[in-house]
Amino acid sequence: MGKEIKFSLVFRDMWQSAGKYQPRVDQLVKVAPAIIKMGCFDRVETNGGGFEQVNLLYGENPNEAVREWTKPFHEAGIQTHMLDRALNALRMSPCPKDLRQLFYKVKKAQGTDITRIFCGLNDPRNVIPSIKYAKDAGMIAQASLCITHSPIHTVEYYINLAKTFIDAGADEICLKDMAGIGRPQTLGLIVKGIKEYKEDIIIQYHSHAGPGFNMASILEVARGGCDYIDTAVAPLSWGTGHADIIAVQEMLKDAGFKVKDINMEAYMEVRTQIQEMMDDFLGYYIPALNHLNNSLLIKPGLPGGMMGSLMTDLEDNLNSLNRWKEKHDQPCLTTDQLLIKLFDEVAYVWPKVGYPCLVTPFSQYVKNLALMNVMQMEKGKERWSMIAENIWDMILGKSGQLPGPVDPLFVEMAKAEGREFMQTDPQENYPDDLETYRLRMSQKGWELGEDDEELFEYAMHPQQYEAYKSGAAKAAFEKDLAERKAKKAQGNAPAEPKQLTITVDGKAYKVDVAYGVQAAKQSTEATAAAPAGEGLEVLAPLEGKAYLVQSSSETPKKVGDHVEEGEVICYIEAMKVFNRIKAEKTGTITSICFTSGDSVAEDDVLMTIA
Repeated sequence: MGKEIKFSLVFRDMWQSAGKYQPRVDQLVKVAPAIIKMGCFDRVETNGGGFEQVNLLYGENPNEAVREWTKPFHEAGIQTHMLDRALNALRMSPCPKDLRQLFYKVKKAQGTDITRIFCGLNDPRNVIPSIKYAKDAGMIAQASLCITHSPIHTVEYYINLAKTFIDAGADEICLKDMAGIGRPQTLGLIVKGIKEYKEDIIIQYHSHAGPGFNMASILEVARGGCDYIDTAVAPLSWGTGHADIIAVQEMLKDAGFKVKDINMEAYMEVRTQIQEMMDDFLGYYIPALNHLNNSLLIKPGLPGGMMGSLMTDLEDNLNSLNRWKEKHDQPCLTTDQLLIKLFDEVAYVWPKVGYPCLVTPFSQYVKNLALMNVMQMEKGKERWSMIAENIWDMILGKSGQLPGPVDPLFVEMAKAEGREFMQTDPQENYPDDLETYRLRMSQKGWELGEDDEELFEYAMHPQQYEAYKSGAAKAAFEKDLAERKAKKAQGNAPAEPKQLTITVDGKAYKVDVAYGVQAAKQSTEATAAAPAGEGLEVLAPLEGKAYLVQSSSETPKKVGDHVEEGEVICYIEAMKVFNRIKAEKTGTITSICFTSGDSVAEDDVLMTIA
């Protein structure tokens, strides 16, 4: 019998790679005994990454969910682990140091054993502090090598990076092959080289099935000396997700490795419960294409964890673009056409922005930049006409050192806009701010929570937390779910006319016709787009959620405020980044046509300035 290989069930990532939301806490607690009974898992990924935010989005407290969800695994002797974005902790944007330190204390207290720390830039300055903070809190610090395929990311590059993390105190190393585009032989050589440096270091391999290298890669890393393999359970295995535990277990057993048996009765129970969760509500946010493997993903290298939300969000992007095309008498695009244009543009953009590993948040930044280019070019505009501040932060080095040089065009653009490239430690750009949120919670009469977990949640996700506390998040989710259910119910109904010709006083007019939910949506859009004050209308350049501020350090604009041309007056959050909206003239704000957190369509009026 050969080396023992242990298995982890990446339950959180299974859902994130499939769609937009995570199960409710009652569903998580219900499925836990069956997962334990399967008998083959030594680890389960319970939380981290998008888990916290999506729970807030549909009105559930993620702190309570984590505590209840991790408990049964502890009682069964199974380790729990989470995903951690280093400088960004659990969100898309960087965090102050005091919030990062609180993060690990809270998660350890809630029952998370292992934190998988990663930085999409593989910048040790972002990862090493998190190794220390995690160990100080009593957690196992697993440092990740974000895997991609480029002229820069060689076998030697990754082995040297692993050595740096091990020397800095990392307890374990993870090969985070988040897009599944790591080449099998290369991955095996990386694992072998790390084990030659430190034989007893635990190595865990995480990969996505989509591009097609997945199973070969698992076999190669096992032969190189890997200790743990991340796996999934049907009906959320394969596709944009992960290899199914049955196939992985059988393959490794045949190759001579020692692996645990699977209780198939329990496997079928887990599978049944997952299907029930999908039928309940989660399946409405899982596009059919995400169930399929797709080798087209090799070229853009987009991660499986992002493809779940991407395919859901792409529906809105496509609808927005096609509304513009219909308005300008141009042929509409299909989902496949837009997807191919996006994939091609990602491959074009990625080298120009310095080859960041395409993993959160940098995968979103590169994808968003590419998608914005596609949207603008489809409307006859130039590339690079909209670059969000988060993306500029990446290009300028504010988030860390890019692996490769940026294209000279960005150097010239930065110079023209008065922007400077940075070489300093990224953490220096984000001063401590925890006491600000502590004070705000006191003023609102909100409890800090057990182990300051509510303080942590508010400081980590301020906009989402306020929407959760007010009930707005739950209301918006329930409305959206009702619309999706209605749309599905109408899916087999006969096609209804979208345009009619009517005659009034002898003259023929063509009119657009909308039905049910769509009619209500168009009515809402029409109302939102109506001017509500005198002066120049500030129009939304894209679809998303409108906010007056991005952080607690900003003062929201109000009617009567004087603004200068080029001054930031509000934001639109789209595709997980905040896009600055600037005043197009100097003047006075005469109306604000939205409430923070409202959904807006492209060309809706946000404000008027006279």
